[in-house]
Order: sequence, then structure tokens, then C-alpha cells
Amino acid sequence: MKKENLEHDFIKARQRKMSSTYSNAKPSEVTEVYWIYAIRKKGEYPKSTMNSGKWLIFVDKRDVDRVWNTIRKATEDGLLGDSSKVATAKPNPHATDQDKKVICVYTYDWTDEKDIKRVREELRKLSITNRIPYKTDEDTLLGKYQVMGHKKISKYYE
Repeated sequence: MKKENLEHDFIKARQRKMSSTYSNAKPSEVTEVYWIYAIRKKGEYPKSTMNSGKWLIFVDKRDVDRVWNTIRKATEDGLLGDSSKVATAKPNPHATDQDKKVICVYTYDWTDEKDIKRVREELRKLSITNRIPYKTDEDTLLGKYQVMGHKKISKYYE
């Protein structure tokens, strides 16, 4: 495994631990951490690879608690990938729009198109019907963000 991937796994594990006390909190009310995580509790899912990534769901901040509750439950019930996270009320310098919050739904490998499409279809069943981008964790590690002027980052956009 590449050094960058080990660092990314370490960062995700640290963020999950820091946010664990907020697992049932409303994201709109949390200002101590940037993210709240949900972890799969049911069923099996492949371990994350060097090609891991996430669907990015951008929602109005007034709707984030409701949408997150739906995504959190689906993640825990084993309908999506291995984990999800939601941006909290803590201001984030990578946010492109302060009136929107992002929910990330992780998958283990962006090259597994069947799994990517399966997770996307589950999100549609959860009323996430607008087009959404899929970003690799590698691009996140490389600091590729729209707010910093990067274009065409998405591997999928459906």
C-alpha cells in the first residue's frame, strides 16, 4: 500500500474517533469537529483499497439533518458502502458554498463499476435523484478541490 494511502487511512480513523461522540448528533448543531461518521453495522463489504472514493451529495444546510439521518441509517444497515460522513456546522475552508453541506458515501474501489453503480442506485432509492459527483480519495489526498480551481475531478457524475 502506498504511503499516501496509509496516511489517508490514518486520517480517516482519527477523524472517526474524534467524531464518535457525535454519532447521533445533528450535523447542524455540531461545531467541535468537521465531520460526523456512520459505519456499516450489518453485512459484509470489501476492505478499502488504494482506489477508494466517495459519492458527494451536496444538500442545503437547512436539510442536512434530515438527509444525513437517512444516509446514516442506510449506511449502518449495510445498504451502501463501508462508511459515510457529513460536514458539520464547523466552517470548512474546502467548502465551495457555505449554504450547502456535503455528505460523502464511501466505496472501496472506484474501478469496481458494478459496486459504484449499485451504491448510486441505493442513493436514488433514498431520494438522492439529482446528479452527483464521485471523487477518488487519491484526488482528495492530492488536494484537488473545486474551491481551489480544479476542474473535472469526478470519475463519475450521475
